[in-house]
Amino acid sequence: MLFLTLGAKAQWRSYRISANGDTINRIDNKDLRQGRWVVKVESLRGEPGYESEGIYKDGKKEGVWRSYTTMGDLFAIERFKWGFKDGKSQYYSISGIEREESWRAVNPASPYDTVEVFDPIDPYKVKLQVVKVEGNSVKHGTWRYFDVASGQVIKTENWFLDKLNDSKALAGSASPLDSTATKTAKAPVNSKPKEVLDFERKIGKKKVKVIDGRTY
Repeated sequence: MLFLTLGAKAQWRSYRISANGDTINRIDNKDLRQGRWVVKVESLRGEPGYESEGIYKDGKKEGVWRSYTTMGDLFAIERFKWGFKDGKSQYYSISGIEREESWRAVNPASPYDTVEVFDPIDPYKVKLQVVKVEGNSVKHGTWRYFDVASGQVIKTENWFLDKLNDSKALAGSASPLDSTATKTAKAPVNSKPKEVLDFERKIGKKKVKVIDGRTY
């Protein structure tokens, strides 16, 4: 048992033992952070201190990370992939949730990503398109802002690879990547009734006296 214990600890350059006996804040022989970590940030220049806890994988944050005030109140839940924000992140005040963000991490080894592009005519049709993404983590998906007192959503933003969509774009219409589809969706539509069109064809360019109710 002694041999196994020494052998297991030899792979870590440094580590800490938590109050419940767990090995945390491990740094391997390549100087990379591994496993569960608790990071304490001291207050600085008026900014309050806090603690964050989560998992490191080969020196990069991975999975869910939670952050707490020095009083122990949860104020952030963030998700990471390849060390960058990925998926939903929630932020809280002492009274409740303030906002919910949505992120998409980009693999540093490959700046290209495959995204879904909706058909502007049929929202049930989706095609996959490979695009190059600028940045390591981009806004992608729905962002919600809440009224802390009531918990109701007071503002919603919809992002597509760091580009803000308007409310019409969210309703399954065209993607910013599909300019052809966007033009098709915005094509003007003739709203005149059939009877009016028939009448206009019949009279051509001749002037027609119309009684409109005026007395002059």
